[in-house]
Amino acid sequence: MLPACVSAGDLVAWGDNAWGHTSVPAGSGYAAVAAGWSHNLALTTEGAVVAWGANGSGQCDVPYGTYKAIATGGGHSLAMTMDNTLVGWGENDYGQATTPQGGFKAIAAGCWHSVGLRTDDTLAAWGNNSFGQTDVPSGTFTAVAAGTVHSLALRADGTIAAWGDNSFGQASAPSGTFVAIATGPASNSSLAIRTDGTLVAWGFNGCGQTDVPSGVFKAVAAGGSHALGVRTDGTLVGWGDNGYGQIVVPAGSYTAVAAGSTHSLAIANPVPEPSSILVLLCGTLATAATRLCGTRHRRSPSGRRGC
Repeated sequence: MLPACVSAGDLVAWGDNAWGHTSVPAGSGYAAVAAGWSHNLALTTEGAVVAWGANGSGQCDVPYGTYKAIATGGGHSLAMTMDNTLVGWGENDYGQATTPQGGFKAIAAGCWHSVGLRTDDTLAAWGNNSFGQTDVPSGTFTAVAAGTVHSLALRADGTIAAWGDNSFGQASAPSGTFVAIATGPASNSSLAIRTDGTLVAWGFNGCGQTDVPSGVFKAVAAGGSHALGVRTDGTLVGWGDNGYGQIVVPAGSYTAVAAGSTHSLAIANPVPEPSSILVLLCGTLATAATRLCGTRHRRSPSGRRGC
């Protein structure tokens, strides 16, 4: 069972549903969500992982176990067991689902690579390294995020480290101190929450996905060409591309959010929630996903559009 500080609620999804990835499973008691290209994972407060959507690479075939963190990539999935070890499944062409040994505190999945925060606060990365996205920097960190072919990490001092592909400036992190970071397996842009709760974004902006709204936020997610943010009052706002209705947010109060290439996923929580910035397992920041705008999505038998 997950810590009592983790809020639980119902799943809500909207946007593109070509692979059934916005047809959410029944039930409540969900504590975390992760959105891949065309598949999703959700973690219950009991430590069970539910998966749905495209499954051409087995990315929805969850291994038996009890887990406390999840991440979704282009066609692979990751989870952290209760003893802090990692499990990976799905597409593994580059070894992105072959997890390293040792204990971890946080995980993130890019298109073909993965990043993890070890229990000693150092980084590990594995999988495709065509742009240096698995060449992790030294130091101590508190959170990780993985884009299409770039990676982000939040340093212990609140500054952001970024590496890998920088064709759109997605690895040119702004100065300042932050409490959360986000990018994802289809992402060529990056998002972060400053210590005052305001948002900043950088990288590709073909659909306005880095034109962040005003307000004070506690959670953020970056989708294919759109982005989502949960304000501290629980309201959810979306911006950027809306070709599939992925930023037409259902009314309600939310605690967690994730964004796939052209769909959105959130937890609507009817119970009181912690007042702190939304974190996965009371300390590990969650991530989501983005992709280029203006390029037609190419669907494949695996359900992963061309990364």
